[in-house]
Amino acid sequence: MKELVILSGKGGTGKTSLTAAFAAVSKKSILCDADVDAADLHLLMSPTIKQKTDFKGGGLANINPEKCTECGQCIELCRFDAISDDFVVDKIDCEGCGVCVDLCPEQAIDFPIQTCGEWYISDTRFGPMVHARLGIAEENSGKLVALVRQEARKFAEEQNIDLILTDGPPGVGCPVIASIGGATALLIVTEPTVSGIHDMTRALELAEFFKVPAMVLVNKYDLNPDQTDAIEKVVTSKNLTFLGKIPFNPAFTKAMVQAKTILEYDEKSDISREVKEMWNKIMASSEMNTDN
Repeated sequence: MKELVILSGKGGTGKTSLTAAFAAVSKKSILCDADVDAADLHLLMSPTIKQKTDFKGGGLANINPEKCTECGQCIELCRFDAISDDFVVDKIDCEGCGVCVDLCPEQAIDFPIQTCGEWYISDTRFGPMVHARLGIAEENSGKLVALVRQEARKFAEEQNIDLILTDGPPGVGCPVIASIGGATALLIVTEPTVSGIHDMTRALELAEFFKVPAMVLVNKYDLNPDQTDAIEKVVTSKNLTFLGKIPFNPAFTKAMVQAKTILEYDEKSDISREVKEMWNKIMASSEMNTDN
């Protein structure tokens, strides 16, 4: 089984639009949305939820007034100032570190596990999809990303699907790290801007650290050809695969407004042909055809 994780290093590069387009052109795959903090792949896929499961993350401290002797040690220990002078825990300020729970001399602090969100197995017009929704301001997004990928792999094995298309989160933080471990290859979609180059470089460094093969694609390349050339030089200097470039096209936005992929919006257009060609290059690449 192969898994292609599509990253961007930053938001707004067109990563999700391309993921959806690749889902339309791939013959048999399962979609996995690993951007649990700000999921939006479902907006294009219009999934029909078949299974919904609560996601339980970390705990939150809760002081039991019947056991508490008001010694004040928990207030001194809490670096987040989440405990008031009358020994009530603010659920917003509490980071769930558990220090007060472990060090309370009276064992007067409970630590119930919280429901932080939900994850789903759904049907789409392009096949099954595993995705999730993390609650507002909830923690453990990395844990939920790992769970979503695990369930996608399990479902793919059950359904005899040999390709997982994972729409990864932006940035290079914990959720991104959780989204790349064990992947066959990474596709980094970047844009021809200074921040695009900077964040692409950070994503490439992360791929190198975890020893996951990476390829780079420049979206909206014609908005700044000089920056596009700079990106290609960075990629080739690292002996990585520069897949190519896709021009800016308002059709992507028009397709999104109609909740369609670019191929559904206008399958015979030049931009759709270029997306198909890019997909064929990805599937024929050495990165997707090597044991990892």
